[in-house]
Amino acid sequence: MKTLSYEEQTKITRAIIKAAVLMLEFGAESKLIEQTSQRMGKALGVDSVEISLIPSAIVLTTLKQDQSVTTTRRAHHKPINMSIVCDVQTICINLEKHQHPVQEVMQLLKDIQPNYYNRWLVVFMVGFACASFAYLRGADMPAFFITFLASSVAMFVRQELARKQFILLLSFGMTAFVATLIASLSQLNGISSTANIALSSSVLLLVPGFPFINSFLDAVKGYLSMGWGRWLQATLLTLATSMGIIFAMSILNIKGW
Repeated sequence: MKTLSYEEQTKITRAIIKAAVLMLEFGAESKLIEQTSQRMGKALGVDSVEISLIPSAIVLTTLKQDQSVTTTRRAHHKPINMSIVCDVQTICINLEKHQHPVQEVMQLLKDIQPNYYNRWLVVFMVGFACASFAYLRGADMPAFFITFLASSVAMFVRQELARKQFILLLSFGMTAFVATLIASLSQLNGISSTANIALSSSVLLLVPGFPFINSFLDAVKGYLSMGWGRWLQATLLTLATSMGIIFAMSILNIKGW
């Protein structure tokens, strides 16, 4: 059986936790993070990998015979990006097929970059999606175009706030405020007979569906701390969105949707 020096095992541990942190930061569910870490550890030559997850950090231990190495890394919140998770999975699969040295694995992980769509394409598609939902709910054409305008501008505002690294809760609240202000145009001079649909559909881009889904999956699969953490984060984002909507409605003296 091949033995590892403490320095070699330390490098392996750092590579594995680098992959785990990338997956956690960009939205992978906990079970997938644990499975990928264990597969990478086996492919790199350790006996087992033990991992502990919380929403803001990872503690990981690799075991080789009687030798163990433990390290901790903080995970920072980043926008959900499944391309990053897929890239880490690809590295793991290639590592299982071909025994790459740990230095090469670490370099591959460092070279991973998010594949972002063109920002104007995102603005257009988000606006079109919200407007289409409004149309499916029975909105008339003025409400359709106002929803498109409101949600497109809101998405642009959200992108700018993210670029300037605003707190996520503040970003959601301000985006909801802007979307509701613009959507209220549908109530001016009776432009639309379905103004309530425009108001509600223009903020759909702020629904935190992915965190809610991940929280449910984590809780069902036994990762209760991760499940509660992600659920609370999604709930706070929903609350921030609601506050932005309520603030805009109070300024405009709108009674409700």
